Amino acid sequence: MANNVIAVYPGTFDPVHRGHEDIVRRATGLFERVIIAVAAGHHKKNALFTLAERLDMVRESAKPYSQVTVESYSGLLRDFVVARGAKAVVRGLRTVTDFDYEIQLAGMNRSLMPDVETLFMMPGDTYQFVSSSYVREIALLGGEVDNFVSPTVLARLMAKVQSLPKE
Repeated sequence: MANNVIAVYPGTFDPVHRGHEDIVRRATGLFERVIIAVAAGHHKKNALFTLAERLDMVRESAKPYSQVTVESYSGLLRDFVVARGAKAVVRGLRTVTDFDYEIQLAGMNRSLMPDVETLFMMPGDTYQFVSSSYVREIALLGGEVDNFVSPTVLARLMAKVQSLPKE
């Protein structure tokens, strides 16, 4: 474990899923402190869950890890990372498409934060193709997502889906 190194794991987490949880679990073995930074989602106008709901779900999923805190942020990730004294940004990768986007983002972040490293982590094989977008879509279409999210998130997801107007 890197002594005194703070890492930030940013995302929208709409909703948080087992792949996210896997990355958090493994990041806690690498860093003294991990801050899960839940984006307000200014770039994702169609979030299923509110920021408050996403924060609650992420906090619930992070309970097993005493060195993990959960905060929201808006604006530049750089401002959030620098204000907390973090030296690493953790990003999840699943596919080549993710890599293409993430490598560009990491390059921009390096320009904005030359003293901060980006660490790419792949979720375990079981969750390598799980994404929040797929989880939402499958749930909205009546499919089963039990294997992809925790029981707490599943309950919230099903309640949210049932509360939506029927088309």
